[in-house]
Amino acid sequence: METKAVVLNGPRDLFVAPVTLNTPGANDLVVRVTHSGISTGTEKLFWSGDMPPFPGMGYPLVPGYESAGEVVEAGAETGFKVGERVFVPGANCYADVKGLFGGAAELLITDAGRVTRIDPGLGAEGALLALAATARHALAGFNCALPDLIVGHGVLGRLLARLTVAAGGPAPTVWEIDTGRSAGAQGYEVIHPDADPRRDYRAIYDASGNGDLLNSLIMRLQKGGEIVLAGFYTQPLQFAFPPAFMKEARFRIAAEWTRDDLAATRALIDSGALSLGGLITHQSTVADAGPAYETAFNDPACLKMILNWKNAA
Repeated sequence: METKAVVLNGPRDLFVAPVTLNTPGANDLVVRVTHSGISTGTEKLFWSGDMPPFPGMGYPLVPGYESAGEVVEAGAETGFKVGERVFVPGANCYADVKGLFGGAAELLITDAGRVTRIDPGLGAEGALLALAATARHALAGFNCALPDLIVGHGVLGRLLARLTVAAGGPAPTVWEIDTGRSAGAQGYEVIHPDADPRRDYRAIYDASGNGDLLNSLIMRLQKGGEIVLAGFYTQPLQFAFPPAFMKEARFRIAAEWTRDDLAATRALIDSGALSLGGLITHQSTVADAGPAYETAFNDPACLKMILNWKNAA
């Protein structure tokens, strides 16, 4: 079996080509993808060649871990039915290319245990489930304070803010230096950091991925406050110790989502407590995948780029 897929042959060497799929088993689903998201975190690092050494990485590879589609074949032991709408967080199902993430393809084969049923009415927004679950993961867990300051009003920052409001917490302040990204707040305020006089934040969530901000964020904490690193940082992080010492600052790293996060996030979406609306700013056909990746990574106006796989053949 073959499928059309986005292939990264090396840094900035991206094309769409046929690849060979492994044979599905009794626990596997075959999913026809309708929409896949382009991550401006890990995918950008693979595309640019800046990804630090990572288990299983290498080229050529199929990127992507944000895919929504329809089950077209269901193994006897999966419990799924043909026609169900699902989210797939990537798939390692290729015979001739690496599938460390593997979601940017027209057909995916994956173990049913990795798949989540979603509402068909979500359409392209169904591809955002993993990103929303990543935001939820940063907020959940033992002794985690909801953010009162979020740095960055990209998709992750917006989801963190929306989830905070959905959890019943006070509306957080969100910092954004790009005026084009300042719009679109839902129940919270977005301001430039220079316009913010506060120096007593309890929990600052950095969704910018800019490690150079640490010293300035430390100065904004109350004593015993926490900085949550919710982005992905390619360079070693460092900060001046004396101010952090005086603040008794705490640092926490938020990793990727878990199955529980996916389930909880889907429940919030299904109940209407969490909206994914307004987060997708750009869509592209698969035929224009190359320019779409360029736009996703280089255009500040692009919050989220979605590849549309309908009629990809």
